[in-house]
Amino acid sequence: MSAAIFDQVRTVLKAIEQEAPQTPEELEQFRIRYIGSKNIIKPLFDEIKNVANEQKREFGQLINSAKQAAEAKFNALKEQLESAADAGVAGNLDLTAPGEPIELGSRHPVSIVLNRIINIFERIGFVVAEGPEIETDWFNFTAMNTPEDHPARDMQDTFYLKGSTEMLLRTHTSPVQARIMTSQKPPIRVIAPGRVYRNETISSRSHCQFHQVEGLYVDEGVSFADLRQTLYYFASEMFGATKIRLRPSYFPFTEPSAEMDVFLGTETEQTYRLTKGTGWLEILGCGMVDPQVLENCGIDSKKYTGFAFGMGIERQALRLYGISDIRSLFENDVRFLRPFTAVV
Repeated sequence: MSAAIFDQVRTVLKAIEQEAPQTPEELEQFRIRYIGSKNIIKPLFDEIKNVANEQKREFGQLINSAKQAAEAKFNALKEQLESAADAGVAGNLDLTAPGEPIELGSRHPVSIVLNRIINIFERIGFVVAEGPEIETDWFNFTAMNTPEDHPARDMQDTFYLKGSTEMLLRTHTSPVQARIMTSQKPPIRVIAPGRVYRNETISSRSHCQFHQVEGLYVDEGVSFADLRQTLYYFASEMFGATKIRLRPSYFPFTEPSAEMDVFLGTETEQTYRLTKGTGWLEILGCGMVDPQVLENCGIDSKKYTGFAFGMGIERQALRLYGISDIRSLFENDVRFLRPFTAVV
């Protein structure tokens, strides 16, 4: 009985050595026959109980050699077939054929509008200034004429850092102006674009992060007339507006303060809808820098005057491109962004 079992294993081993699969299908059949979960070698392991004790070691080594031979041959043949397939693909490759086109991405409308605003103000001498998004209470509020008990703090819902009453996420880019005024001497002429954070409830899907750009000009003899002419230039370049108007308003860091409207008319359905049939559209807030703000930042308010203005970039994008829902700017929907590929 032992001799017959040994001969059976040798027969399997010889069959493995003679196997020569030529295709992936034949190789798969080889794997199933000799390596698969129901291969023909596995039952032979059960026969070890029928082998004489003095031959068990020899039988075990023989059957293991058959198993190892099957695995080694399968791996070698698999590598050969894969190499041949790769060589065939390489041989059929036409190196002169044009490559697949790479689809260009789209600029986000907020980035487009921001760059356009910066470019307009740079042409009249403004330079870009930046500051941290995590600010101190002093730069964000106190320096801007908003002390702790000032009712203007109730105008904005502020995100304070956990465990701190002094560090917060800036609610506007005005802290950049404060930092510039405390570190530079006039004349100062800067614009401060960037992200700001407020806990505003517009809808159940509203966002607390948006973008602003603010401008500041401080020098001797700066007047409200300078402010008006600067903003008129911006409105004409940005919207093609020929008329603007300034309405009295209130901001804690400017006095007098105003909100500016541009006249878009009502000739088209879009402008009629944007202006609610009035032809006028509000685009920003502005005013003369409050003397106390200058003093807070170490600038002599008797010698220097200045003006400031600020606007939300998302809302400028809505108006410029006729976007109906501000949430579209935050959802990263490729179908919405793709049309802006050609916009420069």
